[in-house]
Amino acid sequence: MPRYLSLVRVDESAAPAAGPSAELMQRMGELIEEMTKAGVLLDTAGLTPSAEAARIEWDGEKASVTDGPFTESKEVVGGYALMQCKDRAEALEWTQRFLKIHGPEWRLACELREIAEG
Repeated sequence: MPRYLSLVRVDESAAPAAGPSAELMQRMGELIEEMTKAGVLLDTAGLTPSAEAARIEWDGEKASVTDGPFTESKEVVGGYALMQCKDRAEALEWTQRFLKIHGPEWRLACELREIAEG
């Protein structure tokens, strides 16, 4: 079965300052449990803010490191889910369910990509 990576993109400047509410965390826990029981979810996690990140770039000769936050980035990857689904339609369904558990105060997007095997 194919594996899919859902990258959760969030606008950090528009996210609730207090972070996810207890209610959202409960809904998320319930969805994660359902996905785990269905055998779909392989791994998931939220990521620390971009202020704690580092960007490493290669120019063909040397690597350079830039510490976050990255002012040129409006949206950043805030988390991910690694899923094993029967097909793209199933992966899209789970990803949409994840987005729908968030309240109107959240502006999110998920980039869903199949993992290249071989």
